[in-house]
Amino acid sequence: MVLSTIRRSGNSIVVTLPREALEEAGVAIGDMVSVTIRPVDVRPRLTPALQSIAERIVANPQTAPAFELLADG
Repeated sequence: MVLSTIRRSGNSIVVTLPREALEEAGVAIGDMVSVTIRPVDVRPRLTPALQSIAERIVANPQTAPAFELLADG
């Protein structure tokens, strides 16, 4: 699977692919290909240790009110 970002180029929309992905698929510039488009949720994930620390900070009675204010926008 190749992840790519949709970008604007003038009045067109483009998706860039790494050269290695083209070579692996055995296709070249100008070849017709089939593309399936679906959104992908890519977010940084905290390690379990950092997740635990973050949860303790957010739940701390001294810091919780500040995080509640931030969450309310």
